[in-house]
Amino acid sequence: LDAACRLLAADSARSRTVLDIAFAVGYESLSAFNENFRRATGLRPTEYRRLGKRADFTLALPPGYRSEFVLRLHRRDPNSVLERVEGGKLTKTFTHDARVGWLEMEFCDEQVYVGVSSRPVPDATTMRAAHSLAGRLLGLASDPAPFERKLAENPALAPLLGTRRGLRIPQTADTYEGLTWAILGQQVNLPFAYTLRRSLAELCGATAENGLRAHPTPAQVAGLDYADLTTRQYSRRKAEYLIDTSRRIVAGELPLERLAEMPAPQAEKILLAERGLGPWSANYVMMRACGFADCVPVGDSGLRAALRQFFAREHSPAAAQTLALMAPFAPYRSLAAYHLWMTLGDPA
Repeated sequence: LDAACRLLAADSARSRTVLDIAFAVGYESLSAFNENFRRATGLRPTEYRRLGKRADFTLALPPGYRSEFVLRLHRRDPNSVLERVEGGKLTKTFTHDARVGWLEMEFCDEQVYVGVSSRPVPDATTMRAAHSLAGRLLGLASDPAPFERKLAENPALAPLLGTRRGLRIPQTADTYEGLTWAILGQQVNLPFAYTLRRSLAELCGATAENGLRAHPTPAQVAGLDYADLTTRQYSRRKAEYLIDTSRRIVAGELPLERLAEMPAPQAEKILLAERGLGPWSANYVMMRACGFADCVPVGDSGLRAALRQFFAREHSPAAAQTLALMAPFAPYRSLAAYHLWMTLGDPA
């Protein structure tokens, strides 16, 4: 429905009806277009057209949506300067066209109210970017139904759902934020990775409000020296990987924002060609930042531990064994991996 969003946004004069746009993107009925558009975006087409008229919008959540998992994800670092969770409200910072902004997302039953603030004040383009960001954070593009049907047909795999029916994969705010996390999270424990993330944001992320900062852009990180990071607990190699990759993005040598539009093998090949990115980090970026449905972050210690626990193995699987154990979940291995990560927090 990306094409529909572009047409709805571009037709500011309203010369084309919603029905015209539905036909233009391949739908044969207005009702089917409205239903699919609302399921994928949380808004009706007419509501999407009105983005920018005011600084808020309300998204309809799919039936059975599990908002507690989104809040749990963003609550993991209580000291984060990039996002904050207070009760049922998530505040997330962003940058768009030199604007520093923040979303305040309040979950209520089957809806989420999204208030948008920015400096300067948000215009229509910023509001559409904020809507896209909200959809990514909610994982609206990740439909769990086919995966859950597949598991229901296999008694050996069905227990993986546990109490998590309806779980979706929230995407990172943008591809660069996902790539940055993949580099920072390599071969360190989670608390230390969060320390590195906060340090980077405090070093070069734009100030938002209430002590929050926006995630640094590729250009901001590309302008750093390695010493800026090594003096903040980064290893020399991690500093090189992050800064050098950011410089390649700025130079147009790494087409980061186009990866999601490519076939998965091509996207993986491009990521693996980058110094410092291996199978784990490439598949993590594809899964969490690009939305690919069938990724296996081979080598991830959490995934290995979860597979050992779920399949009652004596030892955590090596790479080949990980792929073999994950094979029955194809073509939904990304969601299977996300569920497996979640099992590590389940009661014994």
